[in-house]
Amino acid sequence: MRKRVPFILLLLVLADIYFFQAIRTLTASIVIHTAYWLFDLALIVATLFAFRLPRSHKNVLRLISILMALLLLSLVPKVFAMPVLLAEDISRLFRGFPPRAVWVSHVAMVVAAIPFLALLYGLTFGRHFYRVKKETLFFPDLPDAFDGFTITQISDVHSGSFTSEKGVSKGIRIVNEQQSDIILFTGDLVNNKAVEMDPWISHFAELKAPCGKFSVLGNHDYGDYIRWKSKAQKQANLERLKQVHTEMGFRLLLNESVAVERKGQSIALIGVENWGKGGFHKYGDLKHATAAVPAEAFKILMSHDPSHWEAVTLQHHQHVHLTLSGHTHGAQFGIELFGWKWSPIKYIYKQWAGLYEEDGKYLYVNRGFGFLGLKGRVGMWPEITVITLKKGNG
Repeated sequence: MRKRVPFILLLLVLADIYFFQAIRTLTASIVIHTAYWLFDLALIVATLFAFRLPRSHKNVLRLISILMALLLLSLVPKVFAMPVLLAEDISRLFRGFPPRAVWVSHVAMVVAAIPFLALLYGLTFGRHFYRVKKETLFFPDLPDAFDGFTITQISDVHSGSFTSEKGVSKGIRIVNEQQSDIILFTGDLVNNKAVEMDPWISHFAELKAPCGKFSVLGNHDYGDYIRWKSKAQKQANLERLKQVHTEMGFRLLLNESVAVERKGQSIALIGVENWGKGGFHKYGDLKHATAAVPAEAFKILMSHDPSHWEAVTLQHHQHVHLTLSGHTHGAQFGIELFGWKWSPIKYIYKQWAGLYEEDGKYLYVNRGFGFLGLKGRVGMWPEITVITLKKGNG
């Protein structure tokens, strides 16, 4: 994020200059003109200053999240309005550049107001606007006993960002309402420190499933993004976080597998530590995790980062039927309408939200239970996934 800040600020300046044309067309008030530029100047200076501060302090993280929200509220509406002003400029080019039409600037303002209000809703209510996403997957080699087996997946809790006990309790209640056979959590329990989870352990301990609750670690769980006084302190934090999983009633899988049994038959549940492309650490070891898994077993893999699927899992010598991931959050910003989805995260991750399939192997990427950085969600609402396994060819 730090590397992208200059680009975002440059985009804001360019959008500001263009959008100001509509402001100037609608009013000649020097006060309004000055206030317009002073606000954005203050926002740019504050953002540059905030991202130079160490992120170990909670107040710094809170400041960054507020500035991110203000950047979105300032930038996105202007970007949406730009095509209206650009269309008028193209028309003016062929008409000798007459003065801007007042009515076009009014239209630009209305267009800008739509994403502004959507953003405002997402930043105030969107963080706990939980959506249940359901999928039914068919496998010809699924053991008979698991025909109709249900999985509830949650991911990316990021407890250090939580602000509302009522909101979190709502999400926990919705998870339990699914009455799934098993609950799987695919990483990022905290932002940086295990202590962030202390107020929420009892809440997540309320999650119930007859076949148990299982989890893996995500990239944020290792404490890699803040400075520690010593390696020993960082390691102690990780050990405490592992203990937190136990206190919540989750079996944490660390490059290992377990057999989930039902009516005398079983499937293999595999969990790897975080493995991500690019600059992310590659702690995960799928080869080690599947060492004791029979080749003919039906396999479900929990792997936090979806890039692991294409880079490692698809080429693995054993057939992994279903992989469950998270990590992307759907960027907490995007559009989903009538089966079509878009988010800027798609330009970074090929698999970033929902269901993917290749050669009979499936990947599901959960959009995340919590939020990070931006204290809200717009369009990419927090997700609770329910997957039903069925025997057959679909």
